[in-house]
Amino acid sequence: MTSHHPRPTSPHLQIYRLPLTGLISITHRITGVLLAAGIFLLMSVFYSLAQGEASYRNFQILAGYWLVKPVFWGIIFALFFHLCHGVRHLLWDLGKSFNPALLNLYATMELLCAAGLALLTWLLF
Repeated sequence: MTSHHPRPTSPHLQIYRLPLTGLISITHRITGVLLAAGIFLLMSVFYSLAQGEASYRNFQILAGYWLVKPVFWGIIFALFFHLCHGVRHLLWDLGKSFNPALLNLYATMELLCAAGLALLTWLLF
C-alpha cells in the first residue's frame, strides 16, 4: 500500500513576503488604473460645466459628499505616486540605480515623496 503525498505547491502569500520593490511595482500598476478611472471623473466635471450652471451645481453637491472626497485624494496620491515611479524609470533608462540597496532606498523615497506631494497639495488647497 502506497501513501499518497500531495504535490508541493508554491509558497503562499502567508509564507512568501513580497519585497518592497515588488509591492511598489504592483502599486504602480494599480495607480495607473486609478488614473485612468480619474480621467472619467475629470470628464464628468467638464461635462457638467458644459451642461450649464444647474448641472455643475449638482456636480458640486455630489463632489462635496464625504464618500467622494477620499476618491479625489486617492486619485491625487495616485498621480503623484505614478509621477515619482516614472522618475525612477527614467533613472533605470539611464542605466542607474540597479543596486539592490538603492532599489529599496528609491522605493521608500517614492512613497515618501508621493505622500509629501499629496500632503502639500492638501495644505495648499
